[in-house]
Amino acid sequence: MSVRPWRDIERRKSRQIMVGNVPVGGDAPIAIQTMTNTATTDAKATLKQIEQAAEAGADIVRVSCPDEASTAAMKEICRFSPVPIVADIHFHYKRGIEAAEAGAACLRINPGNIGKADRVREVISAARNNGCSMRIGVNGGSLERHLLEKYGEPCPEAMVESALDHARILDDNDYHEYKISVKASDVFLTVAAYHALAEATDAPLHLGVTEAGGLRIGSVKSAIGLGSLLWAGIGDTIRVSLSADPVEEVKVGFDILKSLNLRYRGVNVISCPSCARQGFDVIKTVEILEERLAHITTPMTLSVIGCVVNGPGEARETDIGFTGGGAQSGMVYLAGLPDHKVSNDKMIDHLVELIEKKAVEIEAARSLDAAE
Repeated sequence: MSVRPWRDIERRKSRQIMVGNVPVGGDAPIAIQTMTNTATTDAKATLKQIEQAAEAGADIVRVSCPDEASTAAMKEICRFSPVPIVADIHFHYKRGIEAAEAGAACLRINPGNIGKADRVREVISAARNNGCSMRIGVNGGSLERHLLEKYGEPCPEAMVESALDHARILDDNDYHEYKISVKASDVFLTVAAYHALAEATDAPLHLGVTEAGGLRIGSVKSAIGLGSLLWAGIGDTIRVSLSADPVEEVKVGFDILKSLNLRYRGVNVISCPSCARQGFDVIKTVEILEERLAHITTPMTLSVIGCVVNGPGEARETDIGFTGGGAQSGMVYLAGLPDHKVSNDKMIDHLVELIEKKAVEIEAARSLDAAE
């Protein structure tokens, strides 16, 4: 495939920190994060949700710590979690200290409600002593009162000032293992705040449009907000905030990154919207294929096109393709070239078999390369 410089993204240069064993910032892959919605005190249920998110591809999972019983449960959660845990701390700085001691990889604190600088310094000490990084998490809906009085309303300037004021406390205490977020539910406010923050600091940035809504509208708002920032090279970790299953947040996050060629995982299905020219039920076919191929984590592309108008052209650019379907059969393409025909009624099983076989071949080649 030819070099295509017009689709390369030059990422903003940020310093790198560690969230557990996950590097964040610098030239590290953009990490995907989600958050549990179980009661943290129910360690078993919380771990189950973390494991499901990790299986979907989450690199980091955030867990809320609203009370002392929750931070007590964090000992078990952090011990058995397959991915690093970020402790979500609001209102009471002691929860941050307890979470650090319980094994959290990162502490998320909100400048709008964590308290005075002396309390933050105690949290910094606990983070340093326990090998934790931190996230300064500014939200448009919980800005400090003095900033709201100064600016009159949540705005990019107020959000960035809040973040930098808090970062200064960490820097003054010779603590630099932190990332920053400046989230709002308004896409315009979020994007403007991140652009301003990216110019003001070299800290890694965690992206999100907070309280984005349900699965459909939240995915759209997140794709617009996060997508535009990532396209500009801004962002080192992301979280898609949805009123939906955390696994869906991870899936949408990966879809955003895959669309921008920033990360690859699983089968990227290129399919047509279907029309009267379709030789088979494209919509139902793609729905079944996506479900049956969900277990594949190896990156590859599959085109499923209902007619020959665009089908051959799309198939030339994908690993495996199926085009046409007229006269109850269609052409299967392998590595961009027409290879053989298969009947429509056997097409789904055949494509799944081909994808699974190719995934095994790719992983075997990777293992061989690694061994050499």
